[in-house]
Amino acid sequence: MAAVFGGRFTSCFFNVCGLRSGKFVTSLSVGVHEVLQVRNYAARKGTREKARKKKKAKVEVKKVGFIPHNLRGKKAAPVITRRIDDSLKPVSPDNVWLSKFYQWPLYSFSDAVHCHRETHHPTVYNSPNEKLYVNLELNMRAAKENRYLDEFTRTISLPHPFDADKAKSVLVFCKSTELQKKALIAGATVAGDIELIKNVQNGELSLKDFNFVVAHPDILPELVLVRGLLKRKFPNQKSGTLGTDIPAMVSRFCSGIEYTAKADQYLKDFGWIFTSIGKLDMDTDHLEENFSVLLKDVYSMKPNRVGPFITKCCLVSLPSPERLKVDYNLYIDEDDNEKQEEKEEDEEEEDETGEAEVKSSVVV
Repeated sequence: MAAVFGGRFTSCFFNVCGLRSGKFVTSLSVGVHEVLQVRNYAARKGTREKARKKKKAKVEVKKVGFIPHNLRGKKAAPVITRRIDDSLKPVSPDNVWLSKFYQWPLYSFSDAVHCHRETHHPTVYNSPNEKLYVNLELNMRAAKENRYLDEFTRTISLPHPFDADKAKSVLVFCKSTELQKKALIAGATVAGDIELIKNVQNGELSLKDFNFVVAHPDILPELVLVRGLLKRKFPNQKSGTLGTDIPAMVSRFCSGIEYTAKADQYLKDFGWIFTSIGKLDMDTDHLEENFSVLLKDVYSMKPNRVGPFITKCCLVSLPSPERLKVDYNLYIDEDDNEKQEEKEEDEEEEDETGEAEVKSSVVV
């Protein structure tokens, strides 16, 4: 016997048993396929694919930003902030304290230099003519939100130069023979005109031997031929290597200092500058003037935004590990900077009003 429920066959069978007579038992088994005809139909198109997709678990793929090749497959390093804010810590009531529990003392420039001279006395480190370094911490946040300043390098001339360990070589391009002589007197290594450019093209003069390349605007069309060889050393007004006052530029690059504002790899709004301004055996007033020139030049790179650009300033003199915090606000004219920004805003407003008046007159 076979039964049908909801279009499906329910298989069953009967056992037909005869009467027992002694040891003889008769059994008959009948299957469904022997009683009714079974037909198999093909499934609809796409049903098997849908069933397979349902079985697979849905996995959300998160979009990951660009990862440099040297960091792929590696775990990101923990972000450790370098900016230390001790404004909430109490001021030490004694002249001996633990720096991690109290605020850093704020020295004047002359007192900080005097402290370094004591530690570098012949009875201590025995290096009285060691270099004096300035360590500046910067806020690299730009004028727009989520924008940061790029690393920049500048060269400034100090009012009181000092002997540096490395001699700086300067290459000068200009057509005037008088300017070439003045450049050599100012400290240039080599000075020349079009023939010097040909020597660079032929490979007779290697640009690797020179730290800076200075040029006069009159020779700029001919200098474009070696722009691919000069690369970043190509003279331009922004870096101060292109101008008419050749002797002043040469002396600035020969006797000046070069500093670089570096940015942290993980904390993008944190930057720092570490450069020397003189030696401990120099006059304190001369060192202070060099320090003032450096701070004003760094502060000139401040973006047009609210908030400080220089966050901390320390004086360092190796091999001593002491970092003496100095008040830098005395050497920065913030009022002048604000006035300059107000002038720029006023000029922009005047330009906008002028353009609006011109447009209205055209419409009339």
